Amino acid sequence: MSDQINKDAPVLVTGASGYIAQQVILLLLDKGYKVRGTIRSLDKGPALKSLLATQDPRAADIELFAADLTSDAGWDDAVAGCTYVHHIASPIPPELPKDPNELIVPARDGALRALKASKAAGVKRVIMTSSVASVAYGYDDQPEVLTEEDWSNPDNLKDNTAYTRSKTIAEKAAWEYLSGPGQGLELVTVNPSAVLGPVLSGDFSASVEILTQLMGGQLPATPRVGFQIVDVRDVAATHVAAMETPGAAGHRFIAASDYYWFEDIAKLLRDAFPAQKKKIPTRKLPSFLLRLLSIFNPVMKQVVPELDKKRFVSNDKAQSMLGVTFRPGKDAILDGAQSLIDHKVV
Repeated sequence: MSDQINKDAPVLVTGASGYIAQQVILLLLDKGYKVRGTIRSLDKGPALKSLLATQDPRAADIELFAADLTSDAGWDDAVAGCTYVHHIASPIPPELPKDPNELIVPARDGALRALKASKAAGVKRVIMTSSVASVAYGYDDQPEVLTEEDWSNPDNLKDNTAYTRSKTIAEKAAWEYLSGPGQGLELVTVNPSAVLGPVLSGDFSASVEILTQLMGGQLPATPRVGFQIVDVRDVAATHVAAMETPGAAGHRFIAASDYYWFEDIAKLLRDAFPAQKKKIPTRKLPSFLLRLLSIFNPVMKQVVPELDKKRFVSNDKAQSMLGVTFRPGKDAILDGAQSLIDHKVV
């Protein structure tokens, strides 16, 4: 059971134009909440409202505020009067920067900005998007199944990228803030695996590149890389349940479903979409060759820590404590692929 929540108080969603954030906004609207969002530039506000309004006409009424992860400007206004904040904004690049701090600093400092502004405004709870990247990386001897009790080691550079390190460092900084100056503010983190599912437009998260690379003919062969898949709509459901469940405060929740190797995703797509079949690879890319190519290809370089490794996380806690039911990974893959076709991305 959830506490009675005052639905007249606005709920803030940071990074409102993002892939996960859009679905969180739509679910909040569907449940009758008054929604605010932050975006980096208000110039993009009308287009965002129009896009969301294609799914729910109430989206035309959401309040938007300009706020950036790298600046203090705008945060106090955005959180004023809010009881709950979903902090989802975080940098996710299509390829890794040469300097890891280009990702680490805005991820960490942006989380702290959102938390500090929330604390100052009297916000009750912040629900922050983290990642399984802060659970499943940097082990010398990795457990077969990882849970929310496990933490990645960002100092093990052989089994991390700048992105995975940024997620761990940002989440740890958030929890450390709560144990110091942020005492009294509630925090929950949601830790998704690879997020797929339907896109609302041709502008979407880097995680969806799993599908665009396979369906767009960019991959001549599939690498020995795999991920647990989670549907973006289920990540949103986890976020909102983490807001509404009183006992969720102080907890991490993994959002993940079935495990797929790249070659399995490719076969699923070939069978489901015959018109795309010619572009979807059938050959396998040897791991030694990918390691060699990664020296010259920055996109491939970020895949190297994943080669031949199966990182598996449990979603039991989100199911038992929050009541979230996760769609099969197959549904997330096929619904995501169909939406990319519908929006003429592939």
